Amino acid sequence: MASEDSLSSNPLLQNFEFPPFDVVDAHHVRPGIRSLLQQLEAELEQLEKTVEPSWTKLVEPLERIIDRLSVVWGIINHLKAVKDTSELRAAIEEVQPEKVKFQLRLGQSKPIYNAFKSIRESSDWKTLSEARQRLVEAQIKEAVLSGIALEDDKREDFNKIEQELEKLSHKFSENVLDATKKFEKLITDKKEIEGLPPSALGLFAQAAVSKGHENATADTGPWLITLDAPSYLPVMQHAKNRVLREEVYRAYLSRASSGDLDNTAIIDQILRLRLEKAKLLGYNNYAEVSMATKMATVEKADELLEKLRSASWAPAVQDIEDLKSYAKSQGAAEADSLTHWDITFWSERLRESKYDINEEELRPYFSLPKVMDGLFRLAKTLFGIDVVPADGVAPVWNSDVRFYCVKDSSGNPTAYFYFDPYSRPSEKRGGAWMDEVFSRSRVMAQKGSSVRLPVAQMVCNQTPPVGDKPSLMTFREVETVFHEFGHALQHMLTKEDEGLVAGIRNIEWDAVELPSQFMENWCYHRDTLMSIAKHYQTGETLPEDVYKKLLAARTFRAGSLSLRQLKFATVDLELHTKYVPGGTESIYDVDQRVSIKTQVIPPLPEDRFLCSFSHIFAGGYAAGYYSYKWAEVLSADAFSAFEDAGLDDIKAVKETGQRFRNTILALGGGKAPLHVFVAFRGREPSPEPLLRHNGLLAASA
Repeated sequence: MASEDSLSSNPLLQNFEFPPFDVVDAHHVRPGIRSLLQQLEAELEQLEKTVEPSWTKLVEPLERIIDRLSVVWGIINHLKAVKDTSELRAAIEEVQPEKVKFQLRLGQSKPIYNAFKSIRESSDWKTLSEARQRLVEAQIKEAVLSGIALEDDKREDFNKIEQELEKLSHKFSENVLDATKKFEKLITDKKEIEGLPPSALGLFAQAAVSKGHENATADTGPWLITLDAPSYLPVMQHAKNRVLREEVYRAYLSRASSGDLDNTAIIDQILRLRLEKAKLLGYNNYAEVSMATKMATVEKADELLEKLRSASWAPAVQDIEDLKSYAKSQGAAEADSLTHWDITFWSERLRESKYDINEEELRPYFSLPKVMDGLFRLAKTLFGIDVVPADGVAPVWNSDVRFYCVKDSSGNPTAYFYFDPYSRPSEKRGGAWMDEVFSRSRVMAQKGSSVRLPVAQMVCNQTPPVGDKPSLMTFREVETVFHEFGHALQHMLTKEDEGLVAGIRNIEWDAVELPSQFMENWCYHRDTLMSIAKHYQTGETLPEDVYKKLLAARTFRAGSLSLRQLKFATVDLELHTKYVPGGTESIYDVDQRVSIKTQVIPPLPEDRFLCSFSHIFAGGYAAGYYSYKWAEVLSADAFSAFEDAGLDDIKAVKETGQRFRNTILALGGGKAPLHVFVAFRGREPSPEPLLRHNGLLAASA
């Protein structure tokens, strides 16, 4: 056991205004987390003994427990993502099961559950604020969905199902991974891979070296093709060799569907257990369980998918016709019989001929300092806030990390955030994300203040500056920064003081992408884009014709891309509503049936894409894939409020922005998302703006 003395100096256990990111180290993790869990365990036991169905005797002590754990665990989890070491990883791995065990114990606490039920059933229920009612109902629902309300023997069955499902999805993932690794195609004749860009050839040669062909080079080969996305995609996009494309395509869509890596039985097993779990909890099917914590219902999701599908079908058919005539104009023998392994290749050729935008050539126009200035200017215009550098106020984990204070129009701080922009491959994971450090909370306020202000972190992975050359971004990276800042704004501009439903907490999963996707729309708004797209050396603005191409490329093959997502979403819902495990229809029959209405070129009879559909069998998207589209509808419709007001009318934009701030960004998880949306938009969401932005509206008229 760690000595008292070392615990008293453990930074994880101190009272801090901002997390001590600069001094927390791997050796603090084990003693710090174990001591914290002991403390919280004691607090939980005390709470269970003294609990009463009131705010002060139930919700406030519960929030303190939940908050302490999420803040301290958040610190080490964050460091693992941005400053990883093998020591830190090992320490976290060791204490993780202890933390999970405590969370389960907390989530399945009968006394707490019963106290929340008493509040729900009391005569005072009607007098609670909407936010407090949402908080109570969320706690009850979460407990019910974790099996707490079941009789003992049923609860045992439930826990067995949970464990079994955990194992199966793990196995599913492993099979996909192993099957992907298993395929290797060695090529020695350069003619066979004509058309592939140097970056892909370099990757293939590297793969060959790692498999023992130590003299392989990008130029002379040999080249090894695998089914990993960075290898598979370039082959489908650029390989002129049609036989090669077909071979790689067929291998890709039959992954994990045969031999000892076959996922077929695992999928059936997963679907069977999910249905059993749903029935135990009193639902008709697993989709109803998934929707219990979402904004949509099964019917509403179905209805939306069908609306979008019928609007996308004709444009998708037209996309294929366009490809055929383009392939014909290029003298392609296969022009009249284009099939799955031709589509990506010819789309890429057509895109190059119509909107040849070289991402790399645009970088000089998007330097990080100018992009951030433009983003903060936009936030000031829309939401009346000032983002001010506050470096030095809070400790950081790397000298490149910036710290900002967000002030309201009277100059009072309302929030803070960290921004860690550059990639550090040796210690930082890829991608971009936003996370909370502290949520806004009345209960957790420091002495002398009425509320604890929210603190967020934004992390990206951009090219670091070199010498006096700033970090230069691709347009995609610009969209990403706007996206993550949208999430951060909803966390930081919340006006909700109940910590457990403030900011992004308790917002339904299919609504949480609204502000992030909403912010992305501004990247295509002429004035906003032109104000940030200035050449870092000459200061000249992005040429008009390039802007037009960016705009046009946004809707290129929109019908086809929309149908692809709709197919995934529809198969997912079908399998979790109507499909009967072990019945007359197999999972592949369901897939073929759905494809009749969602694929212009029918899938091959031997298509086994379901065997690698990890999103729904090994990720969090079971009966939830539709939420990608659902959130797009909300965000496009929210942006259309600004279009309706007039994007060039600065007064109208400011008024609409203020309304967005006071509803979508302010109300957090304290109000049902549909009500929040209606409060902003004056009506329920409509899919029309999304179809219009995607250039699909004419088709549905």
